Amino acid sequence: MTKQELYESKFITLEEALGKIRSGDTIAQAAYGNEPLAMLRNLHTIADRGVEDVCVWMGSPQEEYPFISDPNNNLDGVISVNSIFFGAPLRKQVKKGSTRINFCPNNLHSMSQVMMETRKPNIFWAAVTPMDRYGYVAVSCTQQAELEMLDSCDMIIFEVNPQIPYTSGTVRVPIEKVNYFISVDYPITEAPIAPATPQQLEIAHYASSLIKNGDTIQLGIGGLPDAVAHDLEDRHDLGIYTEMISTSMGKLMWCGAVNNSKKMFFRNRTIGAFCWGSRELYDYINDNPMVEILPTAYVNNPFNIMKNDNMVSLNTALEIDLTGQVCSESIGSMQYSGTGGATDFAYGAYHAKGGKGIIAINATAKGGTISRIVPQLKPGAVVSISRNIVDYIVTEYGIAKLRGKTVAQRVEELINVAAPEFRSELRREAQKLQLR
Repeated sequence: MTKQELYESKFITLEEALGKIRSGDTIAQAAYGNEPLAMLRNLHTIADRGVEDVCVWMGSPQEEYPFISDPNNNLDGVISVNSIFFGAPLRKQVKKGSTRINFCPNNLHSMSQVMMETRKPNIFWAAVTPMDRYGYVAVSCTQQAELEMLDSCDMIIFEVNPQIPYTSGTVRVPIEKVNYFISVDYPITEAPIAPATPQQLEIAHYASSLIKNGDTIQLGIGGLPDAVAHDLEDRHDLGIYTEMISTSMGKLMWCGAVNNSKKMFFRNRTIGAFCWGSRELYDYINDNPMVEILPTAYVNNPFNIMKNDNMVSLNTALEIDLTGQVCSESIGSMQYSGTGGATDFAYGAYHAKGGKGIIAINATAKGGTISRIVPQLKPGAVVSISRNIVDYIVTEYGIAKLRGKTVAQRVEELINVAAPEFRSELRREAQKLQLR
């Protein structure tokens, strides 16, 4: 049998694929551009067959699928979700009181290990490219835990979508390893555009001033990191070593600001663990040998991150206390998102030669009524980044450098970049807590 004949023999219908699910199964599914939309949009229909105790591992789902929202309230005991990062659809259901969605704390570099130890998946779903002339399909846009799932799951079912780009890295899968294929054709999901606010533009100007020609960068997601990227378009010889390759990072590549020529680790190549952005970004990375997608267990390993001299990591947060503890994932004890790679890159950048770790944050929230720099984190708040590895805090009021500072000095640095209307109160509270 030729490769083409073997490939064609493995195609089944969507209904047949869903029919492979049995009670007690655990499904791992690829994310972002490789999220298998057809199977996920119809997963709820397995309830009609009396299937029970099916668990799905998810992070930030691209849609509020019926099996997540459960509009008919008939999925209790049928489908549950284990999440490594609360995306908006999951967060919405938890806020409504859903008990079918559970969060599993993790750092992104240990995501696959946490999944295996918590509830080991036995089915792996993804959307992939059509087979190439060598007999491979590609999980092109993400390698968060996909490589590990290929090796650990008993059944692999892929949706073949001609609109998915081809990329380099550890993304290609021999068709012999796949049990079944489904034919689909839909646009892959794109990251929402989050325009920067005037305050975020000010923050971006301060943050970008810390990034020099020749630095290697990691940027988070959202309007603020995008604004920082825009400020970097006049730089040269930048490198990219990041968990997520965003549209704004793509623009730095195609405008010439990034050429990776000064990187110490993977010189001349952009390295990421997943790609999520615009159609323009997907077109740019398609068949681009200078962009590689590699597993987060490797990319986000802090000891690999620190191999890049002048590594600059930039992420955001929800709240920071006066000693420098960073909460980036919860509001009090309510889980809001997840640690993701924040700790990985903060640690790696802190220990890299010439490295910098930047937390960029709006000084206030809720229309200026709440300070994000607080005397103490809210009760139950998650410390996503220990104060021991916090370097720079940037707000629209300036830059606070915490590395090498005493607690008392940190208090002054942070109060100086808090919103002016909250500074007196912060000083009083710091005095009561004996921090000054």
